[in-house]
Amino acid sequence: MNNKTVLRTNAKNLRKTLDMEKVSENLVQNIRQNDAYKKAKHVMLFYPTRYEVNLLKLLEDDKKFYFPRVKEDDLLVCPYENWVQLEKSEFNILEPCSNPVEPKVLDLIIVPALMVDKKGYRLGYGGGFYDRFLANSMRKAVTMCAISEELFVNKLPHEEFDIPIDIIVKTTL
Repeated sequence: MNNKTVLRTNAKNLRKTLDMEKVSENLVQNIRQNDAYKKAKHVMLFYPTRYEVNLLKLLEDDKKFYFPRVKEDDLLVCPYENWVQLEKSEFNILEPCSNPVEPKVLDLIIVPALMVDKKGYRLGYGGGFYDRFLANSMRKAVTMCAISEELFVNKLPHEEFDIPIDIIVKTTL
């Protein structure tokens, strides 16, 4: 078992002990105060799983929102409107059925993470989908992670293909 696997297990267990509803509320408030979010017109969110930060309250804001959809090894950027049908993916995550658009439309990408370190490296779920997506040369968007202070660490192990996040929004309870 490698170090990232152990960290993933520990992070998932720790999240189960947190009041994720309150964490999510605080993070939504903190994101709304962030200049990059205030300036952004086209924002990509992620649909939360159980025990994950839920940022769906941001959908109430006056912005165009997008969600990722997995296709083979890639993430597609799919517009979201309240009428767009959502379907469960092979990973049991709700994804929009709308037609994908070019990633260059995005101003801000809010990326999920189990943990984040001071240099912006994140511990994801191990599929590499976001790192491949963020490495896309067409991307101009700012990246952001919203994380509970308990899951923010000094240093995480990372590989040469890991892409650091630009902005880390934290909260404490």
